[in-house]
Amino acid sequence: MNPPQPNDYPEWGETYISKVDKDIFQVLEEQVFSIPILFQSNADKENFAYAAGKWTLKEMLGHIIDCERIFVYRMTCFARNEQQHLPGFEEDDYVTNAHFSERNYDDMIEEFAALRKSNLYFFKSLNEIELNRKGVASGRAITVKSILFIAAGHIAHHVGVLKERYYVV
Repeated sequence: MNPPQPNDYPEWGETYISKVDKDIFQVLEEQVFSIPILFQSNADKENFAYAAGKWTLKEMLGHIIDCERIFVYRMTCFARNEQQHLPGFEEDDYVTNAHFSERNYDDMIEEFAALRKSNLYFFKSLNEIELNRKGVASGRAITVKSILFIAAGHIAHHVGVLKERYYVV
């Protein structure tokens, strides 16, 4: 599948879409395994934050899980031709109010894998018409295909942050 065109998404989407450097389904499927392995192999750092006021590794994982859900909700709405505009979300508020620090880290790792595996069935069921449908989220028009690429690229972005600032292996 070819990547979305710049007029298919808001400017901020390029940050994530540009990180998808191979077949989108290959990336999405690899993340089912690579992300749990990455977080599990750094379990000793689950409460580490690289600076005051920054998320811990566990909070980063929680953020990834929340975003996966939000992206899939948006994709579902727009694929089904929803005409209502969807709200934005403030990621820091979501993390603050999720109480990820109280959750079991291993459960969260399994939750991500289960969530992505389930979502892959939905992703693969989308046809060209559905992938090209647009909706409005956070006040900006975006296609289903763009959100699919953003979902994969968002995780790739955070993997880069984890390696650079959290020193994960």
